[in-house]
Amino acid sequence: MKHIVIIGNGISGITAARNIRKRSNDNITVISGETEHFFSRTALMYIYMGHMKYENTKPYEDWFWKKNKIELVKDVVEKVNTESKQLVLRDKGNLHYDVLVIASGSKSNKFGWPGQDLKGVQGLYSFQDLQLMEENSKNIKQAVIVGGGLIGIEMAEMLLTRKIQVTFLVRENEFWSNVLPLQEANLITRHVRSHHVDLKLNTELKEIQGDANGKVKSIVTNKGEVIDCQFVGLTVGVSPNIEFLKNSGIETKRGVLVNKFLETNVKDVYALGDCVERKYELPGRRTVEQVWYTGRMMGEVVAQTICGQKTKYEPGPWFNSAKFFDIEYQTYGNVWSELKPNETEFYWEHESGTKCVHVIWDKITNQFLGLNTFGIRMRHECFDKWLREKKSIDFVMEHLAEANFDPEFFETHEGEIIRKFKKATSIISQ
Repeated sequence: MKHIVIIGNGISGITAARNIRKRSNDNITVISGETEHFFSRTALMYIYMGHMKYENTKPYEDWFWKKNKIELVKDVVEKVNTESKQLVLRDKGNLHYDVLVIASGSKSNKFGWPGQDLKGVQGLYSFQDLQLMEENSKNIKQAVIVGGGLIGIEMAEMLLTRKIQVTFLVRENEFWSNVLPLQEANLITRHVRSHHVDLKLNTELKEIQGDANGKVKSIVTNKGEVIDCQFVGLTVGVSPNIEFLKNSGIETKRGVLVNKFLETNVKDVYALGDCVERKYELPGRRTVEQVWYTGRMMGEVVAQTICGQKTKYEPGPWFNSAKFFDIEYQTYGNVWSELKPNETEFYWEHESGTKCVHVIWDKITNQFLGLNTFGIRMRHECFDKWLREKKSIDFVMEHLAEANFDPEFFETHEGEIIRKFKKATSIISQ
């Protein structure tokens, strides 16, 4: 029997462990310095807001691991020696492996701002970050969030439930306009402000100022504005957590470099999830993808390879989903922030200003390329199938109602969307 060691108990590492156990009787050890048991990272915000308790975020009972003969080790891996196949743990000494799976996740970015290490300044990624945020936000009145992404939106929603005034610094012209087309970025900018967030666009952090006790008291923007606050959330993205691999012989760049089978350059060493950087291109996908479902898919794929059925990682068309306060967002295929030369578009927005559908297609071939939707839930299987089959934009619009996932009695808008689409495209074709 082999000893398979997995570094990280997030979705990618645990999916690998569960699927390896289904296929083999090998010894499996999962190491994590974050928590003893696997939990749903996407639910962190709901613990803070009082909607859930930590134990409610664990998908499996604590006895599940022993029953399935998966050993859990709560410790930090400080070094990997690939020649001797040994891990150096902070507290429990050395651990031998036959096969190593690196699923060490991400860490919050810091960009060397003066004062970034003051008390009350933090990111939000780990369970420890949540505990720190609970401590740092006690009895405070004002917070500043830096960076206009999905984690920043979550943090704003969390703080507002405690009646903490939130100022949001975003360097772009509109919220998340480096990712979203201008139409959707405008919609979300308005929505953020409707929740009484002081959203400052085209504004960057210059400095964080502290008091005599080493705690944050204010920030200074690149425009010279001083904003009083007792908490600063740094939500300017995350980076692969790979420092412990230094001098291991495992090739890294931004992340751990892997091939189509998620193998590293070292035999019997694989990498999964947020810490991975693909050495090969996949159409319409970035080489580093830090989203929940790609980690799960990687865990399933690597388990098959380790258990003798070598399998390529082929995630298919890009998709993702998120929530901006009470507006749900989904994206399928590729909707870039700016149209490419071969692309054209149709954008529909509801009169409420809280729902929209944005479709992109190839203006030469009429092939459907991607869709963004806000406030209207769609079926993933429909768009995945249509993208794989390279359906035309006319086919997609004709069958749009089939993709609607909103429950019964929800207002539907497909009739209006299709009428306006036909009117817009008939004008374009004239």
